[in-house]
Amino acid sequence: MCTPETTRMLRIPAAAGQFGPEARELGLKGWRVEKMKAVPLPASELGAFYNGDSYLVLSNRGDEGADLHMWIGEKSSRDEQVACAMLATQLDHFLGVDPVHHRQVQGYESPEFMNLFPRGVTYKEGGVESGFRKRSDSGHIQRLYQIKGKRNIRAKEVDLDWKSFNKGDCFILDLGETIMSWVGSQANMFEKQKMQEIATLIRDMERHGKANIINVSEGEETPEMLQVLGPKPDLKESTPEEDTQADISNSVSLYKVSDATGSMTLTKVSDKSPFGKDLLLRDDCFILDNGANGKIFVWKGSGANPEEKREALKMADDFIQKMNYPRMKTQVEILPQGRETIIFKQFFKSWD
Repeated sequence: MCTPETTRMLRIPAAAGQFGPEARELGLKGWRVEKMKAVPLPASELGAFYNGDSYLVLSNRGDEGADLHMWIGEKSSRDEQVACAMLATQLDHFLGVDPVHHRQVQGYESPEFMNLFPRGVTYKEGGVESGFRKRSDSGHIQRLYQIKGKRNIRAKEVDLDWKSFNKGDCFILDLGETIMSWVGSQANMFEKQKMQEIATLIRDMERHGKANIINVSEGEETPEMLQVLGPKPDLKESTPEEDTQADISNSVSLYKVSDATGSMTLTKVSDKSPFGKDLLLRDDCFILDNGANGKIFVWKGSGANPEEKREALKMADDFIQKMNYPRMKTQVEILPQGRETIIFKQFFKSWD
C-alpha cells in the first residue's frame, strides 16, 4: 500500500518537465520509470519489458478514447511502483482527457493490453534499480525465451537450462549472431507462429538484421545448441492450458466508496449481478469487485470530489488488501464516468 510517508519521500518532477507535446499525439507510446522520471521509449522497444522496472504505456485513439496502462515488473521496487502511479496521474492531467487507467502486472496482463503488441510481449531480466541489465554486445549474448499461450502469447526469458524446456512450448535460444527457434513436438500452431515473429523481431530490431535464424525441431538439436545447453535430457510432457476465463457472473459485488471520515469506507451496494445502472451515482466512486477472477474496477463519477478521483488507485490497493487478494496478480481498471469499457458494462442489466 502506498502510504502518505512514502508518497512524500518521492520527489516527482512536475508534469511539464516529464512529458512533451508528442505525448498528446495519437498512437501507442511508452515510458520507463527511471529514478522517478518518465523516460520515453523508442518505438522499437515497445513490448519489451525488464522485470525489474515499471512502465507507462499510452494508447491514444483520439475521439475513440485513450487507455493508460501502468505495467509493473515482478521484481520492480515499491518506490518505482509508487512513482509509476504518480506519473500516470501527471500524464493524465497533461493530456487533458480522461483515459481509462489500467494496472498490469507481469504475467497477468489483460487481453486488451496484450492486443497492443501484435508481435507479443517479451520479458527480460534486469532493471534500472538493479543495474544488472545484460549487455547488448551480440558476441556475449546467451538468452533463452519461452513462447507459451494460445490467445495471449508471451515470450518470457527463462533460465538457460534444459530444465526450462518442455515438449508443449516453443523456445528461442538467442546467441547474438545466431538465433535458434526450437519447436516442441506438442507445441500449438499459435506458439509456432509467434516464435517466428519474435525471432524476426530480435533479429531486425536488436541485431539490425545481422543475425541468422535457425529453425530447430525437437530431436534435431544442433551441435551449437548442445554446446550451450549440454546433453539433452528427457523433456517434460505438455501440460493443458488453464481456462482463461471462469464464469464472471459468480462472485461479483458492487461497493460504494467514501472518504468522508478521512479513511476509505466501503458500503456494499449489491452482490446480485447484473446490476442496475442507476446504482452508479455521479457524485460518488464505486468499486466493482471481480477479484475472484483477478480484476478490480474503480468507477469515478464525474461529480465525485477531486480527492476521491486522485486516490482511485489507492482505493483499489486498499480494497485488494482488505479482501486478501494477491496484489501482484490482480488487475486494476480505473474508469472515469463516460469511459466505461465493454467488460465493465457487461455486469449491468442495460447501458443506454
